Amino acid sequence: MHKTHYIFLFLAIFMNACIKNDSSMNDNSIGNVSPPEHIRFLALGDSYTIGQSVEEDQRWPVQLVDTLRSAGLNLEDAEIIAQTGWTTAELMQAVAIDDPQGPYELVSLLIGVNNQYRGLDTNEYRMELRALIRTAIALSGNDSTRVMIISIPDYGVTPFAQNMDPEKIAEEIDAFNAIKKDESRKAGVFFTDITAVSRMASDDPELIADDKLHPSGKMYAEWVKLIYPVAHGILMSH
Repeated sequence: MHKTHYIFLFLAIFMNACIKNDSSMNDNSIGNVSPPEHIRFLALGDSYTIGQSVEEDQRWPVQLVDTLRSAGLNLEDAEIIAQTGWTTAELMQAVAIDDPQGPYELVSLLIGVNNQYRGLDTNEYRMELRALIRTAIALSGNDSTRVMIISIPDYGVTPFAQNMDPEKIAEEIDAFNAIKKDESRKAGVFFTDITAVSRMASDDPELIADDKLHPSGKMYAEWVKLIYPVAHGILMSH
């Protein structure tokens, strides 16, 4: 082959490689980023996260993992640090003791109902919630856009609370959730409101567990419908 032909062949190969590289860069620039091969999810909370009175596979973090897997994402089983009755202060202590090792691709936080139930101070709640959000962000590799804050459900609609003061409970839950939404905005984390859905239990007893207080698996499935788009968006955007 003539020397000039070699030169043109080399240039053609080089230009073709450049075009492929440019195409690949353009694909990445429009958001076609593959999620990590193994996705870790940490769920922090209280009875609503550990799924008091429902089977393990009915807990909302477990249902969320199943739904995300169905969408083709390779999630590990959810790691859960939660216990019935925990306040923000007790969850802070538990996280310090358990010492989970990040970074996690997804971190959720649902806490505060026991602060309200025990009549604890809302200013104290704000400060402790703020600290927990900082912890959640640290566990996500210092990426606030990997953190989901979930609102507190309204247990005032359950049979358990009918001899209490449902209207007062609703007002106080709304006040705690307003703090939670405000602190989420300030921290740059995602906030998902499941409180309105939780109030559907006033008309549908199947949304309440056998203990007459906590959500049923059916209710948790309703929560997942709201949480899933946020979680999926987080994982697909990184």
